[in-house]
Amino acid sequence: MPLFRNGRFVDDDWQIPVDDGPLPATGKIALPKAQYLAERETLGRRNDAIGVVLTAGDTLDEIVADLPRLALVVIRFPKYTDGRPYSLARLLRDRHGFAGEIRATGDVLRDQIALMLRAGFDAFDVTHPGTIEALREKRIVAVRRHYQPASAEASETRPDDRPWRRVSAAFS
Repeated sequence: MPLFRNGRFVDDDWQIPVDDGPLPATGKIALPKAQYLAERETLGRRNDAIGVVLTAGDTLDEIVADLPRLALVVIRFPKYTDGRPYSLARLLRDRHGFAGEIRATGDVLRDQIALMLRAGFDAFDVTHPGTIEALREKRIVAVRRHYQPASAEASETRPDDRPWRRVSAAFS
């Protein structure tokens, strides 16, 4: 699946094992939350980067203490109408100060990309052909003027003395 990060498609150097399979001996690895929790002690001895895969109904309770060690959190969108992954991303960035990569995967569509960026996502595992094409051709246009702060608030400017007005960087 094409991975879109920092305005371009890149190779994905993370391994995400399927179906509780054996863990690769080396390399960056992201595991589903249940498997991560079961393998936490073993993973703590690895020198490679570690990540966790969350689904829309997961909570962060059991992994909050591990967030400083995690380099990647993948959040699955089961369908485009499910807003829970947005909440998970905002909680990770705003409440817990997670500085690693937050990746959206699953049902990721072009109309959601700008909102996902504002919620704290910074990478997109895209499968929808129309979204892939729109990203390649830089046809996704984001609204730049907002009244609500974003999780990526550091990338926003305040154009005047009204604290509620914000202008975000152009999406490219």
